[in-house]
Amino acid sequence: MTTRTGADCPRPLPAVRVAGRVLSVNELKIEAEPGEAGLDAGRLARIGRHFQRYVDDGRLAGWLLTVSRNGKLAHVASYGSRDAEAGLPVTHDTLWRVYSMTKPITSVAAMMLYEEGAFELTDPVSKFIPSFGDVRVYDGGSDLKPVTVPATEPVRIWHLLTHTSGLTYGFHRVHPVDALYRAAGYEWGTPRGATLEQGCNTWAGIPLLFQPGAEWNYSVATDVLGRVVEVASGQPLDSFFASRILGPLGMTDTSFHAVGDDASRLAVLYGVGRDGKASRLDSAGAAATRKPTMLCGGHGLLSTAADYNRFLSMLLDFPGSPAGSLDGTRLLSPRTVRYMGRNHLPGGADLVTFGRPLFAEAPLRGMGFGLGLAVMLDPSAAKYDCSPGELSWGGAASTAFWIDPVEGLTVTFFTQLLPSSTHPIRPQLRQLVYQALT
Repeated sequence: MTTRTGADCPRPLPAVRVAGRVLSVNELKIEAEPGEAGLDAGRLARIGRHFQRYVDDGRLAGWLLTVSRNGKLAHVASYGSRDAEAGLPVTHDTLWRVYSMTKPITSVAAMMLYEEGAFELTDPVSKFIPSFGDVRVYDGGSDLKPVTVPATEPVRIWHLLTHTSGLTYGFHRVHPVDALYRAAGYEWGTPRGATLEQGCNTWAGIPLLFQPGAEWNYSVATDVLGRVVEVASGQPLDSFFASRILGPLGMTDTSFHAVGDDASRLAVLYGVGRDGKASRLDSAGAAATRKPTMLCGGHGLLSTAADYNRFLSMLLDFPGSPAGSLDGTRLLSPRTVRYMGRNHLPGGADLVTFGRPLFAEAPLRGMGFGLGLAVMLDPSAAKYDCSPGELSWGGAASTAFWIDPVEGLTVTFFTQLLPSSTHPIRPQLRQLVYQALT
């Protein structure tokens, strides 16, 4: 196991050459001793020992963890392989499919445009995607013969940000409308050659699960939001990300696909075999090595731990760096970040009581939802030892992050196992991180 804390990790890490590529000296550079950051180094070591067992018994191929306090990286640990069959270890520059951890980046992109007056949160989505101008809502029947009624109000941009639009995912497999998504080619993938514009037009033509704003349902809403970003900015989503977010933050390893030497750093995607152990999914994993025709703002990005840690640090308010900025680069106003971090579900409801919490990358009881991020409302209800106001989400391949504004804490965990509900990684990770705070 590789574990780096302030006590045993040189500062700064020297530049090294891997597969002809010079790694930045800033990649996962330890910036604070655990004790200086209010963390117990001995207790931090428990995290690695715990998740080492996941690899040793075959449940995971490998993983990487970061813990930062007040914007300073204090602990990095990794174990196992990015490709177990080839014997390639997890390294600090390993590329991970972050799947739905793309959603907060797309949401930040949208809120940057909101700050510029490109739209109001109450604007109808049809202002940017005309096919959403005549949506209908499921009212009975089956996927073969659905009965629909007109929407009583438009799908609005805030509905997309909060997953209250009535859109869904084909992989939910609990409702006739889910089956309509699968029939159109949208389950875990997308139809060959389809663009984001075409996908949005297809989804607009499928009945909504419910009237806009009436319930919560995890969905393709953030993909639709990505198309709004494209239309409002006049740029493809990857270009907007690169020029307005990734480049300014120095997130040089984050993109929609990896080729050449970068592809050699990709962690292999695994599923769960019949024996309960990780089994590689090469056919699904290969998609990350091709430039996609559909730039999915809901699940499309690849990233490294160092890059994603910088994104989270930008969202955290800590001494010398107000929320929305990092190293002198400002993306959002602190006020906008705070607004994103409020619970926007009507009546202050949590995900259990408001609608359809069918599939989510976060706990549901005691958890609300802001603009692109889950928001902890009541840790006692969630049975998580964390702080009210914590922001979080995760990805389908069992990756996870959270931001605790009260403790000044950011945590990331990267691995590559589908689906994310296979093991209780996220609650266990919270237990093990919070017990290390001094």
